[in-house]
Amino acid sequence: MTPKAKSPKTSKTSETLTTRQLNRALLARQMLLERERMSSVAAVERIAGMQAQVPRPPFMGLWTRLENFTADQLLKALNDKKIVRATAMRGTIHLLSTKDFIAFRPVLAEMLRRGAAGILGKRMEDADLQVICATGRAFFGKQPSTFEEFREHLETAHPDWDVRAMAYTVRMHVPLVMVPSGGTWGFPASAGFTLADKWLGKPIPEMSTKLEALVLRYLAAFGPATPADAQTWSAIQGLRPTFEKLRPKLAVFRDERNRELFDLPDAPRPDEDEPAPVRFLPEFDNALLAHDDRTRIIDTAHRPRVFLKNLQVLGTVLVDGFVAGTWRVERKKKSAALNVEMFGATPKPTAAAIEAEGEQLLAFLEPEAAERSVSVRRKA
Repeated sequence: MTPKAKSPKTSKTSETLTTRQLNRALLARQMLLERERMSSVAAVERIAGMQAQVPRPPFMGLWTRLENFTADQLLKALNDKKIVRATAMRGTIHLLSTKDFIAFRPVLAEMLRRGAAGILGKRMEDADLQVICATGRAFFGKQPSTFEEFREHLETAHPDWDVRAMAYTVRMHVPLVMVPSGGTWGFPASAGFTLADKWLGKPIPEMSTKLEALVLRYLAAFGPATPADAQTWSAIQGLRPTFEKLRPKLAVFRDERNRELFDLPDAPRPDEDEPAPVRFLPEFDNALLAHDDRTRIIDTAHRPRVFLKNLQVLGTVLVDGFVAGTWRVERKKKSAALNVEMFGATPKPTAAAIEAEGEQLLAFLEPEAAERSVSVRRKA
């Protein structure tokens, strides 16, 4: 069970929360203090979505959070259209429950459109956005198709405009979802997209400026937090007025740097000495990506070892709640090896706990491997 919340201070005198307290609050909300019993749909809603530009990480992210999780549980939710894989926060691919996708997408729409304009700039200067989006709706409305196929179509349909810029514009402007098509992790490397309203059989509102509900969902999953943290998670800028509008409903705290933090009054905020077990997080896990100040889960000195210059975010190992190393799986013909590289010296009991958790992880990721091994060593 999730640790009980402390009674919040809602007066103007703000309690100061330590980094460890913020860490435990994050772990509690992200189901990383103990595995919990709930459906895949409920879990994805609880943690406010899962970054999913690569198919496998969300499966592992649920495995590390839920009791007795199997890949078939998430595959069924995807095929039953209870969870979708689509462009969402930060303009990146996420898993969201269908309910949340329909609620979030209109609120994110303006951010997605501005993001596309900011990236493409002059490449779309002479193009007609309405024509391009109509082309995209017509193309993806016929049948699930990849963006490679769409770019080929655009070369013929609009030869005078930048093909890649047009395709990216459609991806940001038109609500699309990726169609599960089998395989271990539900999607091929290049999955087909289709119109979200067609796939779900429900209309997707075009745009909404009602930010309050999205901010409250963010705080439930990642608070206590600052407006800058919420902006980092969503890529929606200028959220300070929304926080101020919600202030009467929120608990207010300070961190050790005297920054003001907002939270839901009844959300869990465990004591800083709450035990935190060893946990493996997948690549791109939102627990690492959802704050402007990430020191509540990773030391600033370790960030370059996890957030790489090629925009990759490595899988990580949490020890006492904080990132203490990275991991990779190496698969050969009949064997699979989980290689864990720690950032510092690892006491034997901790190494044993990492190995034990790693063995279970490897069995989940590589069930068909005849031989499996786990190594834990200090990174040079």
